[in-house]
Amino acid sequence: MPSTVEWMVRKGMQRYWRWQRAMTLGARGIVIDGDGRLLLVRQTYSKGWIFPGGGVEFDETIETSLARELDEEAGIALTGPPQLLGIYSNRATFPGDHVAVYVVRSWRQARIMTPNREIAELGFFDRDGLPHDTTEGTRRRIEELDGRVPRRDVW
Repeated sequence: MPSTVEWMVRKGMQRYWRWQRAMTLGARGIVIDGDGRLLLVRQTYSKGWIFPGGGVEFDETIETSLARELDEEAGIALTGPPQLLGIYSNRATFPGDHVAVYVVRSWRQARIMTPNREIAELGFFDRDGLPHDTTEGTRRRIEELDGRVPRRDVW
């Protein structure tokens, strides 16, 4: 359960984003290493482990945003095109928000990341060894990727 301050900040930012844009768009990457493990990050400002990614800026394509976010959050550089898994409505968290999720198999570690103001932790995890507080949306995308559940269009 988010704290009152966290909730107020989030609601304030959402109102600002709503005023700035009718719809928001984010990009997340399911980065898979050579052993089939998945990259997850834990941000400093929210709870749970998620795929790296963030908001698409006005002057970016979705894939440009994905590449920027992977570099900023995890030191990952794309070496080939990512594969779109799906675009999801995130209306339960923020009406008008959508998230494009890509599968990233062609990449290299451009630099080793250490915790910073945005990313508290990051690591590669086996699908059956995910951190206990991996978010439900992240778990569902993994199940969709593995073909264990049908793809939904809602986060």
